[in-house]
Order: sequence, then structure tokens, then C-alpha cells
Amino acid sequence: MISRNLFSCSNFFITMLVVFSITILASFVLCQIIVDESVLVDDWLDQNELGEYKQLFREHGISTLSGCGTPDQLDRLPELPAAEEKRLRRAAQVLQQRLVLRQWLSTHKLQHVYTKLLSLDVTSLEDVYWLEDTTARHVLDPKDFGSWSAARHSLPTGKEALQTLKMELWSTVVKNSKHQDAWTWGGMLIVSVSVCGLVTLAAMTQPSLAPEAKHSLLQYVTGKYLHPPSCRVEWGWEEPQVVGETMCFTVLCYQRNGQPYPICDTDELAVSISHGTRKVQAVIELGCGDPAQANVARVQFTVRTAGVYLISVTIGGAGVCDSPYRKWFVAGRVEARRSRVRRPLAALVWTARSPRALHIHPRDRYDNPAPAPPQPHAGFSIKINTLTGELDEKLSSSAVFQYDSVNQRVTMTLCFPNAGVYKAAIYYEDVLLHNGQFDCIVLTPSDAATVQRNLSSRRHNITFEARLLSPGRPRRVLCCLNPKQLIVKDYMFKFIPKRITSFRLCPSTKLIMEPAGGAAGGAAEGGGEVCVEDGVQEAVRLQCAQRDLLAACFTHLLLDNCGGEDSFKNKQEFFYSEMRKAHSKHPHDKLSLRVTRADLIRSSLKATKHFTVADWCKNFDVSFQGEQGVDWGGVRREWFTQVCAQLFDARRALFVPFSDAPAALVHPNPARPPHLKLKHFEFAGKMVGKCLYESALGGSYRQLVRARLTRSFRAQLIGLRVHYKYFEQDDPELYLSKIKYILETDLDAAEPELELYFVEEEYDGAGQLVNTCELVPDGARTRVRNSTKLQYLDLVAQRRLAARTRAETDAFLRGLTLLVPDNLLAIFDENELELLVCGTGEACAADWRAHALVCGAGRDWERLVGWFWAALSNFSTEERARLLQFTTGCSQLPPGGFQELNPRFQLSPAPTSGALPTAHTCFNQLCLPHYDSYEQLVRALLWAINEGGEGFGMI
Repeated sequence: MISRNLFSCSNFFITMLVVFSITILASFVLCQIIVDESVLVDDWLDQNELGEYKQLFREHGISTLSGCGTPDQLDRLPELPAAEEKRLRRAAQVLQQRLVLRQWLSTHKLQHVYTKLLSLDVTSLEDVYWLEDTTARHVLDPKDFGSWSAARHSLPTGKEALQTLKMELWSTVVKNSKHQDAWTWGGMLIVSVSVCGLVTLAAMTQPSLAPEAKHSLLQYVTGKYLHPPSCRVEWGWEEPQVVGETMCFTVLCYQRNGQPYPICDTDELAVSISHGTRKVQAVIELGCGDPAQANVARVQFTVRTAGVYLISVTIGGAGVCDSPYRKWFVAGRVEARRSRVRRPLAALVWTARSPRALHIHPRDRYDNPAPAPPQPHAGFSIKINTLTGELDEKLSSSAVFQYDSVNQRVTMTLCFPNAGVYKAAIYYEDVLLHNGQFDCIVLTPSDAATVQRNLSSRRHNITFEARLLSPGRPRRVLCCLNPKQLIVKDYMFKFIPKRITSFRLCPSTKLIMEPAGGAAGGAAEGGGEVCVEDGVQEAVRLQCAQRDLLAACFTHLLLDNCGGEDSFKNKQEFFYSEMRKAHSKHPHDKLSLRVTRADLIRSSLKATKHFTVADWCKNFDVSFQGEQGVDWGGVRREWFTQVCAQLFDARRALFVPFSDAPAALVHPNPARPPHLKLKHFEFAGKMVGKCLYESALGGSYRQLVRARLTRSFRAQLIGLRVHYKYFEQDDPELYLSKIKYILETDLDAAEPELELYFVEEEYDGAGQLVNTCELVPDGARTRVRNSTKLQYLDLVAQRRLAARTRAETDAFLRGLTLLVPDNLLAIFDENELELLVCGTGEACAADWRAHALVCGAGRDWERLVGWFWAALSNFSTEERARLLQFTTGCSQLPPGGFQELNPRFQLSPAPTSGALPTAHTCFNQLCLPHYDSYEQLVRALLWAINEGGEGFGMI
């Protein structure tokens, strides 16, 4: 019996030794496979200068080359700085092309020639297509050349067919990678089962593993360790939930045996909340100081967009019970200041005794379509006043409001019984809607027919007789309307018309109507006074018997020029539509353009010197001299990017800033070097016009101009008059040293040595006086007083910002209007023009936060700063661009991002509470008042950047 036991024990130990040896050998082989794949990923990251992200890739389970080349896998990574994200995506695209090439070679049993092809810079199927047989014959072995040539000629010639083949090959690459993983992890499963047997046996005799192990063997056996599938989530709300509230849910953590587990930072609890492609930042708090609640994690977040959200909760990379979850959020109550009336940006023209419908789009405070109350008339109302300000209660109460649940809008129907001019205002719960105030020009049926005949006739001018009240002496004049301008003409010798002034038909030209003599009389007959002003020239006051017909024709023509509503999106769509319509007769055919990279501007100018409008409308097929490549769109985009970058680079001296700051805004250089001529500015205008035309075509043709242009220069492009407030953004140094001083100084009580006169002195780079210019006649002896200092500052602005660069600006406009009609540019303001030309930019929240300068201290301030960064990360791209524009005066960043922004972005506390944020563009500074909640901060920020972006902060 004893010998039998000894024999059994010896067999047992021998068996254990054999199993243990086989397990170790299999584990070594399988781990070597995994290690080799991980080494390849690490080598790929090092080759692309991304080695610092090795640990990040491991934490998110990206351990294969196919995973590195899959965009969906890279989307799992947290947000990286814009430059790093761009470099990572470019490297992943190149890797995908190489893996597809290797798979294609493998299908034709030519995988052994892969390295030889790389020596010829053949890294994609496109390169294979363009590789000549004569070149390949010298590199490939003769036995392989026949198979290579047959395989190459079997490639599809069409772009779509080639793309389909690439997608099939990439699918095979991913599938093979998954099969390899399945075999690898299957083997690991077998090894794991063997190891578990050994571990279970060892657990009976060994109390624990090595001290550095995460769990003891006994914990594995008894289940005393954190088990994510056993964890669950408890929601603190019922669906559907209204957007905008701070939502909170708890994660209850448990061990494998069902006992509570005290969660800590090392357990890697992660929460991902997404709505489509947009992510929501969440705040995670572990425990609450109560030992009984040590297994509880609280998650807080705020959503602003209604819809279905995907919430994923993971612990150590493994999902908790039932994760991910889908939660539904709906819009909040109607907010008057966010709701809009769908109407033209000018007055509305009605016909008496004919009902007309207006559509109102209810929105909540976060611009979600909000459901109207069951009875819309209980919330919405309209007040209609005459020109004298008298409320017409009967007319106001006749409006009918109905809710359209399908289109989520309210329809207001109104009928004016009598002709005249009225002022209307639409309210919701006694609060004025965002664009709810407008004028109503009501015509008789005969007058309405006359207006339609005037607009449909082929005559270029619609004329009205009027009486000029100001400026100058009162006299009889003629008002001529055409699709582009309103011209006021005088009569010489009582029958020869002579132009007095003209106004462009654009949103900046306003018609302010008043009754004749300040009384209501005359309105019924269609007569009265009208004031025409555009903010550029002196206003003109007219008295016209057919004032209402004049205003109605002006409104219809302005509507045709602007395309309807006054939102930027609507203006942009109308602009693109009119651009395509204006050049519809010019085909977008290929046009070869050969340039030299080393001398890009000169060679591009020479190549396009004799181009006509039809040539500029063609699709440029760009090639760089001395470089091989086929332009499938990438070379053209590179040419656009490089040319625009060099044209607006301050180091090239064509456009320069007012100061030496590297991030300063640029404007035309009036003191340019001799080799730079006006034709260079005209070429710059043509390039911007070409980019706008390509963007109008949409799709892959879209081109943006990465330029930080001054606001005063953009204002001149759309025909606005510059004024002294532009100095704060365009020339902060002059604003702080002179403009601000004059505004705050009592010039009437100034000392004699501080006397200021209507002259402008110009200095060179060494500080020497080179020129003195009188701003008004006899300006050297006309002293600036408190009553005239605003006039003086405006004259200084017109001299420095406009007059000195008039020739350069006109040359730029000549090139720009070659492709873009000037009446189309006039529908935008300065900030909207920048968004149209330059786009919204790439204001990365991580880069923004990394290079921001935060001033202030205290627990409340730290909480407010945390709210600000959370709000910024949840903003859309356009909202970030508008916030950047609100703070720095420009929606574009320097090429290096926030790191090159000078001065740095500053976040400072304001000595107020609950007010709107203020910005000082001189210092790139945003001042945040105290807010009681995160929602209040978000609401104030959105209000400031959307409604208060036109102002200038002053210290």
C-alpha cells in the first residue's frame, strides 16, 4: 500500500511537471506572437514620431497594425491636440494603404516583392497603377515579372472601382487580423485552463502569489476581487429628461462574490457619453466620505442637445452590467430670445385685406426645437403700432396662432385692413423674440400690382420723385432704384439729372420711415418721410409722396440680393447658390497649371497672368516642376494652401501687422518692398475669389483661406466705413497708448503741452517723423475738444486703416470681384465674412486649455474654471470659433495653435455676479463673472458670443 501511494505521488508530480513544462512553452510561444505584434505597433509609432502615445494605445486595446489603420479604433482615443491628431490620422492613412498593398500582393502570391516595391516609393495601389513596367523590370526577379505585370494590368481603371477593391482588401486585412487574434486567444484560453488547474492546486498549498501581484490566489478562488459585469448603474431620473439640467447617476461596484467593492482611482473607472459624433464631458466622484458608501461612484454631466445619448461605463476596460446604455433627452420650454421668426432681414410687404402667414420657430435656451404650449395663442402675442407709436389693439388681437407639430413651428396669420406703414413686435410671454421686431409696409392691391410690374419690367431703374430735406438746401430730387443701388439725383436747369449720392442695396443700408411732419397724416396716402443711411456716408432725409412704393421696391430688391433670412447659414447657402448661378456658363473642366515650389508666388502669378474669368472657373490640375505625381485633388489643395499661406504671411511683406506680435492680424502693406506690386494684391484677391468659388461647388472642392485679416480690412471689402473702435482689435498698442487715453481724458481742461490738433503724424521704424497730414482743412490750428474727439478718432481711423492702403485694397477688390460679385459680399458683416472665407478653424479644447493663462484663486474660482473648460469641450466647432473671435478678435489661430498666440489666452475673474462675460481683445483676455451654476455659465457664454460679439471690451 505504501509503495502504491509513493508510485501515485511520483506519477502525480511527474504529470504536474510535464503539464507545467508544456504550459510554459505554449505560453512563451503565444506571448511571443502577441509581443511581436505589439513591437510592430511600437515601431510604427516611433517611425511617425508618436512614441509618446505607446501607453495610450495599450490602455485602449490597440495592439495590432490593422487596428492602428482603422479610423474607428482611433476614435476610441481621447481628444489630442489638433496638430498631433492630424499627424496621427495621416500616418494611419499611409499605414492602411501599405497594408492594403501587402494584402493585394498576397492574393497574387507576390508578397515577397513588398520590400522591393517600398524601395521604389510604391506604398499604395495608386502607385502600382502608375509604376511603369520598365522601372519594375530592373527591380523584380524575371520569374516574378510576368505575375507582376498580369496583376498590375488587372487593376480597375475607374476611380470608384479602385476604391471598391481597396475596401475589399482592407476588409480582408481586418478579418485576417481577427482570425489571428482568435487563434492566439484560443490558444491562450487552453493555456489559461491549464494554468488555472495549476493555480487551483497551488492555492491549496500556497497562501498567495508574490507580494507585487495585484490579487492573491485565494482572492481569485474565493471571488474577492472587482468584477465589472457584477457592477450596476442606478439612474437618478426618469425618461425622457429635459436638456440643460445637471444629470447624476451612480455606479455601484461589487466583487465577483457579490460583496461591495471600495472603488478607487487605480481601478480605472471611465464614463463615455456621446451623441452621434459629439462627446459630452462628465465629472466622476468616487465615494462620499462615508465608509458605507465606498463602493459608490457618482457621475455628473450636462447635455444641451436633445436626442438619444449613448452612455458607456467601463472599469479597467471592461463594461459594467448592460453597458452601454441609451438615454433620451428632450427640449426644454420655449425661450423667447432663442426663438426666431422666419422672415426676410428687411421689412415685410403686405397687401391690404389679404391674409399672410409667418412661421415662428420655437426654441429652448439651447436652440433645440421646442414644443409650443397646447394653445399657442396663450403664449405668443403680437403688438402692432403706427409710425407715431400708437398701439392698434384691434389689429394686434386679430392675429391667429396655430401650432404645426409636424414641422415643429407656430404659424401666425395676420390681415391688415388698411394700407400704411406699421411697426410689429412678436412676443412670447411678454418677452420679445430674437428677431421679432420688424416693419410692415401695407400696400393697396393696385399699389402691390404696380410694385410687381416695376420689378418684373426690364427697365434698369425704378424712379420716384421726392424732396430732399437734408443735407443741403431742400430741393426736388429723383430717386432711382436698380438691383444694385439707390441713387439720389438732382436736376440741373430743372431737367438734367445729376447724381448727388448713392447707396448700395445691402443689409447695411437702412430705410427709416417716419410720417410727414411727425404726424400720422400722409401714411394713408402712401406719403411720408424716409431717412436713408448706411453707416458710411452722411444720411439723407427725403420726403416722397410714393414713399411706401419706394420702400416696398427697395425691400423686394434687397430680398433678391440677400436670399431671405438673416442667419449666417442662410446667407452662406444663398451666396454659394448665386456663385454657381453666376458662373453656370463656365464649365469646370480640367486646366493644367505648372508651378515651381521654390518660387511659388512668382510662378503662380506668371502661370495665371492671362487667365480669363472662364479660366479661373476651371478645375486646376496642378503639377510642381521637377516632382512626379498625379493630381487627384491632393496636389491642388496643397497648392491652394501654400499659395494663400505665403500671400498672407507677414514675413513676405505683402500683408503685415500693425505691431511686431507674431499673432497680430495682418492688413495690406502700404510701405511694401519695390518688388511687390499692385498686381500681387490683385492676385491675392483672385485666389480668395477662387477659394470661395471652389467652396460654392462643395464636396472635395471646398477650399479655405487660413489668413488672420484685420477687421477694418474685412469691413472695407464689404463696403463699411471704418471707425476708431477697430483699433482695439487691429492695433492694440495704439489703442492702449493713444485712443484709450483720448477717450478717458478731459481735453478741454488739458495742459497746453497736451493740446491735440486735427493732424496725423507718421513715423518710420526708427521713430523719426516723416510726414504730417491735416485731417480737416486748417487742421494744424484746429484744436480737438471733448465735443470733437470722436470725430478726430474716426478721422485717424480712416487715415490709418483705410486711406493709407486705398490703392492696395482696391487692387485686392479688383481681383476678388472678378469671380465674386460685390453685391454678394455686402450681405455679410465683418465677422461673418471671416467665417465664410476662413472657416471656423480648429480650436482644439485640449490645446486651448494646455496653453491658457488662468488668473485668480479660491475654491469658487477653481470650480468656475472647471465649468468653463467643461462647457468649452461641449461646444460645437462654430461656437468655439465664435468664442475665439469674441476674445481675440479673430476666429483663426496662428499656424502653431494656441502656443503661438501672443498674448496668451487669459482667463480672469470679473468683479460681478451673473452678468455677461466681457473680453479685452488687446490682451486676448476673457473675464468671467461669478455664476451660481454650470447652466448659468453656459447660457451667459452663448449669449455673449452670439448676441454680444459686435461690441468691444474696454478697460
